[in-house]
Amino acid sequence: MPQNADKIIDHELLFREPEYQKLFADKKSNFEYKHADVKIEEIRNWTKTPEYREKNFAREALTVNPAKACQPLGAVFVANGFAKTLPFVHGSQGCVAYYRSHFSRHFKEPTSCVSSSMTEDAAVFGGLTNMVDGLANSFNLYKPDMIAVSTTCMAEVIGDDLNAFIKTAKEKGSIPADFDVPFAHTPAFVGSHVTGYDNALLGVLQHFWEGKAGVSAPLERVPDESINFIGGFDGFVVGNLKEIKRIFALFGVEATILCDPSEVWNTPTDGEFRMFSGGTTKAEVERALHAKATIVFQEFSSEKTAKYLREKGHEVVVLNAPVGVGGTDELLMAISRLTGKPVPAELELERGQLVDAIADSQAHLHGKKYALYGDPDQLIGYTKFLLELGAEPTHVLSTNGNEDWAEKVRAVLAASPYGQDGKVYPKRDLWHLRSLLFTEPVDFLIGNTYGKYLERDAGTPLVRLVFPIFDRHHYHRYPTWGYEGGMRLLTMLLDEYFEKLDANTNIPGKTDISFDIIR
Repeated sequence: MPQNADKIIDHELLFREPEYQKLFADKKSNFEYKHADVKIEEIRNWTKTPEYREKNFAREALTVNPAKACQPLGAVFVANGFAKTLPFVHGSQGCVAYYRSHFSRHFKEPTSCVSSSMTEDAAVFGGLTNMVDGLANSFNLYKPDMIAVSTTCMAEVIGDDLNAFIKTAKEKGSIPADFDVPFAHTPAFVGSHVTGYDNALLGVLQHFWEGKAGVSAPLERVPDESINFIGGFDGFVVGNLKEIKRIFALFGVEATILCDPSEVWNTPTDGEFRMFSGGTTKAEVERALHAKATIVFQEFSSEKTAKYLREKGHEVVVLNAPVGVGGTDELLMAISRLTGKPVPAELELERGQLVDAIADSQAHLHGKKYALYGDPDQLIGYTKFLLELGAEPTHVLSTNGNEDWAEKVRAVLAASPYGQDGKVYPKRDLWHLRSLLFTEPVDFLIGNTYGKYLERDAGTPLVRLVFPIFDRHHYHRYPTWGYEGGMRLLTMLLDEYFEKLDANTNIPGKTDISFDIIR
């Protein structure tokens, strides 16, 4: 083989070497009994037609490449947002390996999460023994202050009762009787990662506010002047929560961030391993009950939690991951109204700077058509921002978006002259989107890493603004929220536009009339 110590070849070029090419050719001719290349190309071209699109959209019992993940992933996100908390997923090791790898590949940071290691016998007889032993091992090996338990498909199909199992584990001495183990049932075969986020966050709040599973008396709410902030499931959480904290600090407001994983996924390299870092403390969770109001930044990530907060007497301000000028205005006016404090001059200045930047660049993005896919709240925010720029959100698709979400997006589109041709697709997947890209082409695509196959297939440039992002580094460290986040989004959209423009005008003497130095 060509790879040796004297000649190190990166994988990009390694598999183009003659030895590998011969290996691939032999495999194809000797083991791949595929159709003729002409037939394959014929079928491929047919899948790009309106006729195929009609058949594609008629399917009901099959999902192809959904733009969502499963509930336990959202529950693990929540667990990482609380101080010295170990995520514990009651299910198989393979499932938990997926959650760890998914977050680690996106954030480029290790993600702690343990499993009850359920196997075939537990699937038949139940996972009580796995829970008893798993909690004991987790408590003694990793020494967390709290263990947050969620479930996978296996545990839910056989009907394991987390509340009963945790109580039994305490009775057997696996963990102290007063040790905090909030839990949530998060069946992976329904809902999505945003559902799991909601269930897990609700489980934490109920645990502390309702008497810690019978260990103590329920807390009595004594309203104060503080407010809470719930960000929802967010792949840009490292940059976004830093920006949100800065905004609250500029207002001089005491705010509790309920679920803050921004530090555990942004630890330094300084010789010290931090299994736990930052996060919302138990004391902050208990104090949050007394807040006068809670700002929920993602309605569809926190539906049950928002309902519970209202029942507890909170004023709940529900937003849909607002970004850009109008979205940030909405957030700041809500904070100002709740606290009675004026919008800080520094933020007013940043608003003007973002408006100026949009005015500088709007001509390039005006009229450009976009297809978007991702989580429901995030897409509402992005749709509004594109309309601010004079761009045209043409296809807005969310696998985990319901009809209520679709109606909200339609209202947003109808309110702008740039949204009149936009269409909304709830509960659709990326194979549906592929048909749309071929039959109703757009200029750009906004989504996550999985869209790179659509980019290659349809030739539609991809702007990576949705979780997960595996093939680019450090996007999560920069905000998308606030006026600063709006500046970041604007720059990313422009960069992709200019890259496409350069690619289309770079042939000397033929297309380079517009290969400009200044734009």
